Amino acid sequence: MGIIIKPIVTEKMASLGEKYSRYGFRVSPKANKLEIKKAIEEMYNVTVVSVNTLQVAGKNKSRYTKAGVINGRTAAYKKAFVTLKEGDVIDFYSNI
Repeated sequence: MGIIIKPIVTEKMASLGEKYSRYGFRVSPKANKLEIKKAIEEMYNVTVVSVNTLQVAGKNKSRYTKAGVINGRTAAYKKAFVTLKEGDVIDFYSNI
């Protein structure tokens, strides 16, 4: 499994990308900022200025079914917010 799992493509992240050249990625929980920076630069051919990471905790979920209440938990994961050099852009939709 690689360091970068998938990009976070939401309306909020799209607006951050347009305004501030910041992009979000779901990354491996064991990856550090230097590894994330290197992986983004190699994958998208851009210059990374800074990397901010955060751990997202899993949430308890419950659902009511015919068989009764089913309890579960969503998985915890790690996010990375990457700021690019001014003028650099990542286009997630170029290969569609």
